[in-house]
Amino acid sequence: MKLIFLYHPVKDLNESLTFYQDTLGFEEAWREGEHTVALSLPGSDVKLLIEDDEQDLSAGGVFLVDSVDTFFKENKDKLKFVKEPIDIPPGRYAIYQDNSGNYIRIIDFTNET
Repeated sequence: MKLIFLYHPVKDLNESLTFYQDTLGFEEAWREGEHTVALSLPGSDVKLLIEDDEQDLSAGGVFLVDSVDTFFKENKDKLKFVKEPIDIPPGRYAIYQDNSGNYIRIIDFTNET
């Protein structure tokens, strides 16, 4: 697993984007639709991912795995998954909790062309 995003759910995407760009100096790296924006963190390959979705889940890391489906199959009896694998534009995505209740998101890029 490799950390690729820090995920922060936000209430208002445009307001938050203004804050992160104008106040903190982050630059927009890319966006996905009307709900997701990735921001470049100075001096890091990790991106900050802000999204006005999953408001009931806390901030946390998004980790790249070779296959979300394989990870799920190998760990579904050991980990508490709160979101089973789903399709998203670049690949597959799932969320599980660690033993303290923190949300850990995993992603793969199997649909990326």
